[in-house]
Amino acid sequence: MPATALHTPAGEVAAYLALPAGAGPWPGVVVLHELLGVTADIRAHADRFAARGYVALAPDLFSFRRPKAVCVLGAFRSLARRAGPAFAAIDAARAALAQRADATGRVGVIGFCMGGGFALLAAPSGGFAAASVNYGFVPRDPATVLRGACPVVATYGGRDPMLRGAAAKLEAALEANGVEHDVAEYPEASHSLLNRHAGRIPLLYDRVTGIGWQEPAATDALRRIDAFFDRHVAGRAGD
Repeated sequence: MPATALHTPAGEVAAYLALPAGAGPWPGVVVLHELLGVTADIRAHADRFAARGYVALAPDLFSFRRPKAVCVLGAFRSLARRAGPAFAAIDAARAALAQRADATGRVGVIGFCMGGGFALLAAPSGGFAAASVNYGFVPRDPATVLRGACPVVATYGGRDPMLRGAAAKLEAALEANGVEHDVAEYPEASHSLLNRHAGRIPLLYDRVTGIGWQEPAATDALRRIDAFFDRHVAGRAGD
């Protein structure tokens, strides 16, 4: 699948594009990476969506023309401030998908860890049809931040030491705002339960903490995400 670039006010952003077979029109999905960047795992998630009939675009939030360490720091600052270049890149990716000639105009967003935090904060923007938040940080005062959010499907691990109580906090905020949602916490799973790190995390660390892909939680979470996006983004009721 091809690499592409997005133009934003903060500069050009590299992105990975995954296309379905056939002529469309197709719904779109923006895929937001974790701290490791646009890895083979993130590209595989984009490819999986393409195989299911979505045009998938994964912007590299660390690819602004500056040292990578500065880009990483900038992304986390954007997340903390709920504004900045990373949000411009996400919106550019959404617009690029919505405006394609082979598009339906409806776009979802999915993110993992850091990307999950961005996906959650993008949910109230008004531009997305649904958001999939996977072990993303929940902002302070989420009931206020998430007013007007699109439907949200969220996945957390009960053994994730960084996000204890996040699932319950998010669900309460979504319920308070009347946002349609599906929030699940898998008691046996830890962080990054939907990501295959392929050696990017030391094996001992992976074994001790349980971080990384974990069955059967991962399979069930993907089933939930697929059903939620098919309904809210693709309009495939009953699939």
